[in-house]
Amino acid sequence: MPPPRPRRTPHPPSRPHPPRPRTPRPSPHPHHHTGSRRRAGARRAVWRGPAPASGRPEATPAPQGNGTSLTELLDYVRRVAADAALVATLPLDPEGRTWSRLEGPGGSEAWLISWPPGTGTGWHDHGGSHGAFAIADGELIEQSLTPQLPTEGWKTLELAEGVERQRTLPRGDGRAFGPHHVHQVLNLSAQRHAISMHAYYPPLPLMRRYSRTGPVLRLEQVEHPGEWA
Repeated sequence: MPPPRPRRTPHPPSRPHPPRPRTPRPSPHPHHHTGSRRRAGARRAVWRGPAPASGRPEATPAPQGNGTSLTELLDYVRRVAADAALVATLPLDPEGRTWSRLEGPGGSEAWLISWPPGTGTGWHDHGGSHGAFAIADGELIEQSLTPQLPTEGWKTLELAEGVERQRTLPRGDGRAFGPHHVHQVLNLSAQRHAISMHAYYPPLPLMRRYSRTGPVLRLEQVEHPGEWA
């Protein structure tokens, strides 16, 4: 991953996804987040609860032609997440998310993102892009759906039992995902920020945001890059 929609000022990301715990609601890019967020050294905006970030292919590379593979993206985000000096340049805001856009490998879209306590992305996909993220500090929870959902021709789906997966990603852990991944990412800590590194290829063409009530998944919004800038 994973929005009523607060207004936000132009940001520069996901370019993935910040202390009171609160129930995450769907949000816009970098990696859609709830709560307010701020780009490092730049502007601040309020998120609606993808951001994008789901359970299809894991870290196994899929054929990508001349594009950047899952393995390359995962190696990259892990390498950046382990760069303590770089991670330390991202300012933390207890009342909002902060982020910094980086230059990813092979033309990919990359973001270093902080997650204040209690924030999350809401359910979302990545518009057909594949990607990876790794935890630089703290801990994140990823909840994802295992079926490959159709991307067109529906507004509401009833999910079967047993299709949701949850994983805890501590500092140093990472994961890659394929182009049909649907997930939400959460910082459930009541006190501690988390920081993560995200990369997507090709750069996100759009993101679909979903709400979920029990087994019912509803398409709420489709966002395009012009809405994130």
